[in-house]
Amino acid sequence: MSALASRAADGFFTDPAQLSMPAKVFAFAPMCVGFFIALLDIQIVSASLADIGGGLSASPDEVSWVQISYLIAEIIVIPLSGWLSRVMSTRWLFCVSAVGFTLTSLLCGWAWNIQSMIVFRAAQGFLGGSMIPTVFTTAFIFFAGHQRVIAAATVGALASLAPTLGPTVGGWITDSYSWHWLFFVNLVPGIFVAVTVPILVRIDRPDWSLLRGADYLGMVLMAIFLGCVAYTLEEGPRWNWLEDDTIRTTAWTAGISGLLFVWRSFAFANPIVDLRALKSRNFALGCFFSFVTGVGIFATIYLTPIFLAHVRGFSAFQIGLAIFSTGVFQILGIPIYTFCARRIDLRWLMMFGLGCFAISMWNFTPITHDWGWQELLLPQAFRGFAQQFAVAPAVTLTLGALAPNRLKLASGLFNLMRNLGGAIGIAACATILNDRTNLHFLRLADHLNATNTALTELMTRVGTIYSDAMGGDALAGQTAAFKQLWALTWREAQVQTFSDAFWIIFVCFVIATAMVPLMRKVAPPKAPTADAH
Repeated sequence: MSALASRAADGFFTDPAQLSMPAKVFAFAPMCVGFFIALLDIQIVSASLADIGGGLSASPDEVSWVQISYLIAEIIVIPLSGWLSRVMSTRWLFCVSAVGFTLTSLLCGWAWNIQSMIVFRAAQGFLGGSMIPTVFTTAFIFFAGHQRVIAAATVGALASLAPTLGPTVGGWITDSYSWHWLFFVNLVPGIFVAVTVPILVRIDRPDWSLLRGADYLGMVLMAIFLGCVAYTLEEGPRWNWLEDDTIRTTAWTAGISGLLFVWRSFAFANPIVDLRALKSRNFALGCFFSFVTGVGIFATIYLTPIFLAHVRGFSAFQIGLAIFSTGVFQILGIPIYTFCARRIDLRWLMMFGLGCFAISMWNFTPITHDWGWQELLLPQAFRGFAQQFAVAPAVTLTLGALAPNRLKLASGLFNLMRNLGGAIGIAACATILNDRTNLHFLRLADHLNATNTALTELMTRVGTIYSDAMGGDALAGQTAAFKQLWALTWREAQVQTFSDAFWIIFVCFVIATAMVPLMRKVAPPKAPTADAH
């Protein structure tokens, strides 16, 4: 009996090449469900933070950690997933992740104060984060040839669709039921994934011997580095970056631990993250493109709800409806991408996707204070369509160029770059909103003086209206008029700042689009062999 046959006979290993297509799809589908809900939960609370804060009697600064803690924990565990899947096997790592994610979702819904919520959200992100990169590697193990194109299109669609739909789904749940159901909604799919994946997915066996001699120092350095980076990026804009002692400390800690982690990764024989994969041109460029798409997806999801809430005064559900078109156009783009991917070089499809994303950001720059879903429809349509063409080919071009034995460790790094790009993009946009709003306000205020005839006439007319409404009190009328003028000026300063942020993202995508020709074409992959596992 061959080694493959003996491994298959013990019930722990099934050669994917011998499985029928329905068997592959039925095994892969539950993993995609877990992958989707893990990504969805990053943004599902974004449109409902005010409701959560009210329910837990938390300040805006405190309630923001409901989202930050999840993202930091997920960023830390994603690069560990490759090593964990080799130790525990793919199916049991995914099962443990699904069980942990489900239990912590239940605890989040039961949270009794903001402190418990933050702890449970961090645990939720850490326990569920391993499901994200594991799906990418499993897609490349299960599928080959043109099947892999379809699998990559599906995974790429879910990777960008989940955070896009998060605010929409979250806003609807909060308005229809309560914020507790943002977490309870995970229970049924979580249990489904935890039960079905161990039964259907048997592509490798655990190797507990890897626990001996593992790079535990590298794990500690990586956790410190990523944790401090994420904290610095999230809290930096709020505390004026290095002017704050805590931010300065975490930034220095991140820099030192990051350098030590890189040194350790190249010096240690079996590092926890395969940085050597960056020697591959396609992988290095693919990580860059993953980073840029992370900036685009997460930063725009961050900016659009803030604009609609602060400038337009939309509710959580109205915000969700206004940005829903992005997801619709991405879904419409899936069959078009699948058709094109069979006939056109994936590099040019990715170039098209990144270019469309740049056009989308450019279409956001003329934004005004009265933009609603109608005005947002065109730029969001471009973004939704672009996400499908930007993410899916990047997955195939980046991971398809690697040997199977390096795929698990490299996938964690590839996925980390997308989430890290999202964290940096959000932090950069928050800084822009803070600094540039004040700048634009001062510039607008320079023109609002006594020499401005139109302004003095307007203030006189508005002051009279308010004065009459207040029983002839002229001083109170003028004060009310000045307050309204300040509010209008601040609103316009905010709108100009949103335009600046979208313009910066546009520049990032123009640069990324120009770099696509540097990638090498990846030949259609062959079916996996026994030695690959």
